Parts: sequence; C-alpha cells; structure tokens
Amino acid sequence: MLERAISDLQMRQHLVAIFNDKNSENVRSLEEAIKSLPGVSQLRHKPVVRNYEVGETIIAQLEKVSLIPTLFFVDPWGYKGLSLRLINSVLKDWGCDCVFFFNYNRVNAGLGNDVVEDHMNALFGKDRADQLRPKLAVLAPQDRELVIVEELMQAFCENKKRYVLPFRFKNEKGSRTSHHLFFVSKNPLGYSIMKEIMAKESSTSTQGVPSFEYNPADLRQPLLFKLTRPIDDLTEMLLTTFAGQTVTMQQIFDKHNVGTPYIKKNYKEVLSQLEAECKIVTNPTCPPRRKGTFGDKVLVTFPPR
Repeated sequence: MLERAISDLQMRQHLVAIFNDKNSENVRSLEEAIKSLPGVSQLRHKPVVRNYEVGETIIAQLEKVSLIPTLFFVDPWGYKGLSLRLINSVLKDWGCDCVFFFNYNRVNAGLGNDVVEDHMNALFGKDRADQLRPKLAVLAPQDRELVIVEELMQAFCENKKRYVLPFRFKNEKGSRTSHHLFFVSKNPLGYSIMKEIMAKESSTSTQGVPSFEYNPADLRQPLLFKLTRPIDDLTEMLLTTFAGQTVTMQQIFDKHNVGTPYIKKNYKEVLSQLEAECKIVTNPTCPPRRKGTFGDKVLVTFPPR
C-alpha cells in the first residue's frame, strides 16, 4: 500500500497511514520495513505505527474524534476486540469504510462457549446473540455458516443505512471455510466499487456472475457450475421488479444490485438480451449505440405485468 502511494504523486501528498499491533516485535519489524522502503521520505505524512491492544480505550478515543475519510482494516486474529461498537466508531464519520477479517471457525465455536459469551455479545449484540445460540444448536454445519453470516450482516445494518459485503475463503482442499472478509460502508458507490473488486478476485463465476468466494479447489477441479443459471434468475427479477416503469440502466443497477451477487456487466448483458428479444423498449432518442453496448444513461421501459 505504501509502495503504491509513493509511486503516485497525488496519493503521496494525501495518504495518512496508521498501523497498530499489540505485539511489540511485530511493531518493530513493521517500523524497520517501512524505513527501508525506497522513497518513503517522499510521503507528506510519515506512517505511524502504534502498539496498542484494541479494546475499550481505543474505541472510546475513536468515538470522540472526527475522522478524515478512512479505510479501516481490522484483523483481530480471532474475535477479541472485534465488536459492533468498534465498527460503529469508525463508520460514524463521512467517507469512512471498514474491512474486517472474520474468523468464522473461531466465532462458530465461540457462540457455544459460555467462557467467551461477552465477546460474542459484543460482536452480534446481546439480544441477537441470545436469539442466535438456540437456532444454531439444531442446524447442520453448512446451514450454521449461512445463518451466522446473515445475522452478522443484519447486525451491522440494523437501524442504519449501511451496505455489507462478505467474501468467503475456503481451505486448500475446498472442503471448509477458513475465514471471511467483510466490507461495511454507508455509501452505495463504495459498495459498488468493492463489489467489482471482490468479483474479480472470485475463483469462479457462473454465466459471468461471480461467486464472491476464493476456493483453491475450484481452480484445480471445476465442478458443475453451469447447472445453475443465475442470469435467468436476474432476467425474471428485472421484468418483475421494474414492471411498467421507465428507468435508466444506472437507476436499475442502483436500485437492484444491493444484496445480490450481480455486478454491472450482468445487468447490461441481461438488458441487451431483453432488448434483442423485444421484451423491453429502449429510448429511441438516445445517441446511437455501438453494437453490443448498453450505456448507463439508456432509458428502459419495462412492460406491465
């Protein structure tokens, strides 16, 4: 990250980089690594490396200050220190987004362990965690994961206008989940940008729809992904959701993509196909389009249902 900033004239004038680790040896190692970076002195703001344990003290400090636009990355190496209050303290200010490492296996075990009950309550919220524990007791392992991830997403969205994206990582064999990365933002544009990034890093896609998962096994032994047809699902959704409406391509994407696996090129592909099949009408006053394109400003009229 610092190397990229050094190489960019504008970024090296504006980037403020603050790192923190509770391990003193890691802090010293990182400080030495930063000092050895060629051109690091060109950064207007010298990178700061701190040595704190993330907990109530840091959260209280974050709650009191007004942050500049910040991308906050949290890797708790488990779950201690990761809490709703911590994420809320960062996202409260304009232009602030958060990425956090979610150790699913540790949290899955922790939800059934009374010893770490306080940590689980801090992460999900006490009421939600209390309702979640009995649900999980009767679920199969694969269903437990779906429920836990869904509940965590709901926890970060509850009573707030937020956008949450999870990205799953599998182990080398592809047999179990190792962890997730969660992105949380208050801005639909931030959500859209991160969605495109995660889509490119997905190990597989079906009909161009990304899996939002990195699974090393997928790269070695592709499975029967083409048995599912998610594009067909999107076609039917759009015809139903926007029935009788006239909207632009960009409005369709903005209103519909949140909470779905679809990226912008999926919408353009579906709309182009619907246009070719005469199932929608596009604005004839739009400038002539190149064959195979579907611009963001193209007006689309959907038939009533």
